[in-house]
Amino acid sequence: MKGIPPLLAGKDVLGAAKTGSGKTLAFLIPAIEMLHSLKFKPRNGTGVIVVSPTRELALQIFGVARELMAHHSQTFGIVIGGANRRAEAEKLVKGVNLLIATPGRLLDHLQNTQGFVYKNIKALIIDEADRILEVGFEDEMRQIIKILPKDERQTMLFSATQTTKVEDLARISLRPGPLYINVDHRKEHSTVEGLEQGFIVCQPDMRFRLLFTFLKKHPKKKIIVFFSSCNCVKYYAELLNYIDLPVLDLHGKQKQQKRTNTFFEFCNAKQGTLICTDVAARGLDIPAVDWIVQFDPPDDPRDYIHRVGRTARGANTKGKSLMFLQPNEVGFLKHLEEARVPLTEFEMPEKKVLNIQSQLEMLIGKNYYLNKSAKDGYRSYLQAYASHSLRSVFNVNELDLVKVAKSFGFNTPPRVDMQLGSSMKMDKKQGARRAYGSQPRQGGSYKRQRQD
Repeated sequence: MKGIPPLLAGKDVLGAAKTGSGKTLAFLIPAIEMLHSLKFKPRNGTGVIVVSPTRELALQIFGVARELMAHHSQTFGIVIGGANRRAEAEKLVKGVNLLIATPGRLLDHLQNTQGFVYKNIKALIIDEADRILEVGFEDEMRQIIKILPKDERQTMLFSATQTTKVEDLARISLRPGPLYINVDHRKEHSTVEGLEQGFIVCQPDMRFRLLFTFLKKHPKKKIIVFFSSCNCVKYYAELLNYIDLPVLDLHGKQKQQKRTNTFFEFCNAKQGTLICTDVAARGLDIPAVDWIVQFDPPDDPRDYIHRVGRTARGANTKGKSLMFLQPNEVGFLKHLEEARVPLTEFEMPEKKVLNIQSQLEMLIGKNYYLNKSAKDGYRSYLQAYASHSLRSVFNVNELDLVKVAKSFGFNTPPRVDMQLGSSMKMDKKQGARRAYGSQPRQGGSYKRQRQD
């Protein structure tokens, strides 16, 4: 709550706060108090705008705002990609005092919705600014900041990590001399306290068997499992549900209503498993998560920190995190160590890992739909791997494709078009197509799918 006093005083703020630090309340409480003290009415239009990187996070902030405004007369609303634009426009014209929005849809209404009154804007709150820029909304944010009146506007910019782009956004959006708040500056570790973090090194063909064993051994726990691509999530969700190990899935290719329903279903569940991509990793407050499992390692240490931030949230809470690493990936631990992330090695004796490989391969060989989904997952896994930002550690050319294919249920690697360029050649030893020389430039990362 370190941010509330200066926000109530009307100062611009640049806040560095990890997820789980209570920053949603830190900006909503002063925003609502300001609207109340100024006696905002619908005819005054929008006085506060909260910009969020994803639809799910926007919906969650909206839910918190609804509870906080239960005894206030001011109006509130939400505009997000995937929702009914006409219905949103009608509400904006009637007057929405507190507006939560994703960047693309907000800019659309600012430019095209006649009767949307925003001339009385008093506060602009940019939440998860690094994530907003990361998913490709830099141009939209610049246009939004340019359109919104700034004479009486207080701006609050929150970010879990400080990057050059975040600094640039702060420079154009904040008034000179903003107050800088670093909630976690004195912390020894980058991850939240109460979190037990570990990793396990296993061969690629053991990965699914290990995950299956883990989920079977923890039927009463609330677990989130992270994968590197939408098609991997889709395949493993279909597979696990087919073999009577129920899971929910969340990824960027789903329709908005499906994602919303899944998110709230898992929030309300006391136990169960959610498998997802990083779309769920930032800012979402899912109660009482016991385990975070990183089936696929993240793109960099910052993404690791955001993923494990889904558990051990709040005061005096505990959680556990487990990351799967292949032998060629242990170099990632050095990067985590440099980011002040403490991990210990967990071990699982191979004799305790359920041996379901032959049944899995038989199922994938016979079931047309699972087979097709497995190929899509396998292809997308290789593409994500080839696009990894830490290619010195995650080198697609060092993968044992026979063993990787087995984790998808294939006896031999399927032929897939990697679509990484024309420089392709056959690795005869593995009997599968590999990609060479077509990877993104060193230091870059693949373009993430936009959420709006």
